[in-house]
Amino acid sequence: MPRRLPPRLAGVSLALGALLPGLVLALAAGEASAFSVYVSNERGNSVSVIDSNTLEVTSTVKVGRRPRGITVSPDGKSVYICVSDDHAVAVLDPVTLKVLRKLKSGPDPELFVLNPSGNPLYVANEDDNQVTVLDIEKNRVIAQVPVGVEPEGMGISPDGKVLAATSETTNMVHLIDTATYKVMNNVLVDARPRFAEFTADGKKLFVSAEVGGTVTVIDPQTRAILKKITFAIPGVAKEAIQPVGVRITKDGKRAFVALGPANRVAVVNAETYEVEKYLLVGQRVWQLAFTPDEALLFTTNGNSNDVSVIDVPSLKVVKSIKVGGAPWGVVVAPQ
Repeated sequence: MPRRLPPRLAGVSLALGALLPGLVLALAAGEASAFSVYVSNERGNSVSVIDSNTLEVTSTVKVGRRPRGITVSPDGKSVYICVSDDHAVAVLDPVTLKVLRKLKSGPDPELFVLNPSGNPLYVANEDDNQVTVLDIEKNRVIAQVPVGVEPEGMGISPDGKVLAATSETTNMVHLIDTATYKVMNNVLVDARPRFAEFTADGKKLFVSAEVGGTVTVIDPQTRAILKKITFAIPGVAKEAIQPVGVRITKDGKRAFVALGPANRVAVVNAETYEVEKYLLVGQRVWQLAFTPDEALLFTTNGNSNDVSVIDVPSLKVVKSIKVGGAPWGVVVAPQ
């Protein structure tokens, strides 16, 4: 897929066009390969769609009550949304923007993760203290795995063999064998773990703790804690620094951490675990999503009803985009 020229450079294309016609062709090709960004609006009961080239909302569609977790199939043909108050997973057609069907999810689904193959779907059921394993094609519950109290964060290893589920009240991450649906181990982390993210090589697992104010880095093989990352922002109270969403670059060199009411995204060196920078975004930043080329990072800001756009190479916030009420989750289509 051709690399897209960042939107902020589009204005210079005419001047360069006379000298570099090849650049103009590359720009045109980039425009044709825009990515669709899907944002779940928890209080708006909707999903907003953003064009990654124009950085504008192109559509907003009603999907069900209290949408939170959101993901997309590997082929980009289905968008899955946890509609928590409907106790279901809505399946959105990205072409027609119609909800095609609703899947069984167990009660109050909040977050989920897809197997890398695209099936099954692993759903955190906060009210029932369990993880529901759902066959998407058959809309059939395969298994229900008891975990700790108030499960939320869900992560899956790149090979699909290990599922990580965090329990907010138990303060643990549970490592589940996806072949047997048995909990292999429990790792104690700091208070109220909200999100789990594996590195692309599967060698590290990052778990955010909202109340604890930390991110714990775990070796999934040995279950050893490698590091607890802490955060300090001048002028921001410690209790306002509440890590939630985490995203890690494919090369494993950087991690981005949403810090909730601190209104910042922390840029962390994922090899040394040092915080490199704090980026000011919207109010109460929840979740994060890269474009597939990792040129842009989108953040959902629940209290300011907007999405911040971070230019990843320059580590600068380049735009704020108004969306629906209380944006919560975000995902970018793979193509």
